[in-house]
Amino acid sequence: MVTIFVDRDGKTEQVPSIDRAWRDPASGVFVWVDLAAPSVPESLILSETFGFHPLSVEDAMSEIHFPKIEAYDGYLYVILHGIDYHAGDKGFATHDIDFFVGPNYLVTVHDGHSRSIRDIQENLSRRAQIMSEGPVALFHRIVHAMVDRYRPEVEKLEDRLEKIEKTVFSEHVPKYLVRQILQEKRQVSSLRRIITPQRDVIARLARREFAVVSSDLSFRFRDVYDALVRIADDAMLFQDRITGVLEAHLSNVSNRLNEVMKVLTILTTIFMPLTLLSGLWGMNILLPRFPGTDREQFWWLVGIMAAIVAAMLVMFRRKRWV
Repeated sequence: MVTIFVDRDGKTEQVPSIDRAWRDPASGVFVWVDLAAPSVPESLILSETFGFHPLSVEDAMSEIHFPKIEAYDGYLYVILHGIDYHAGDKGFATHDIDFFVGPNYLVTVHDGHSRSIRDIQENLSRRAQIMSEGPVALFHRIVHAMVDRYRPEVEKLEDRLEKIEKTVFSEHVPKYLVRQILQEKRQVSSLRRIITPQRDVIARLARREFAVVSSDLSFRFRDVYDALVRIADDAMLFQDRITGVLEAHLSNVSNRLNEVMKVLTILTTIFMPLTLLSGLWGMNILLPRFPGTDREQFWWLVGIMAAIVAAMLVMFRRKRWV
């Protein structure tokens, strides 16, 4: 789906098509073209209407890429990632948004599930200054909204890690805990893999490496950069926490296994002499008799076994094995 907004003389309106003359900065028109899950015919706007470089058009129409920024002749091509709400509650997920930032136009390409772009489009009719500030300012608004939506997802991730930490040291540890820990570890790795290059992209905009970014906008991008730095630091801490939780869980499982093995070893050791005695006196051969009748022989044997068990338990206790 193609959505086109035009700002002329301080008035913003949605139009059905693009006039090629609007590409000229001297036209006094600012155009925002949003391509949401574009089809092949709709993608021709990139290559034919705006004449973007084939490599940037290919990247915009292909699968997910890592965040990056490239300067082409007459425009900037930027790939950033926003939160993917289309993924549901299955965990942390992102989708890429491609930006073509020109002197008087902004072209965005995404999969149609960007809440940041949708919210800004809904506010255009009420706030005309959103587009009147120019393409770079609009680009900043979208990026700022994207980064703001990271914080709630990062907090949800932190809450899940805290629950896992409590579960690891609880008395009843579920069998699926290792799988859950590894899933969260994968989520944290995904967050770091996206945030680190995205932070570097915004840092280049904040340092004014590109002439289209004014001093005022560089300060705005610096604010976005600071937010990404905090998220990147949180992601690094999450990585350390989830690694520690996994090690603690494996150590806890190992300790419990050692306790079970110790109990089983003690039981086996205790029953070894008892098995020997019952085996000897259970054979059909003449063995030394204890004082008393035949019926009393059983109780003699039970008493000897009890004495052996008591002696072994006393010895184990003195050696602090139990």
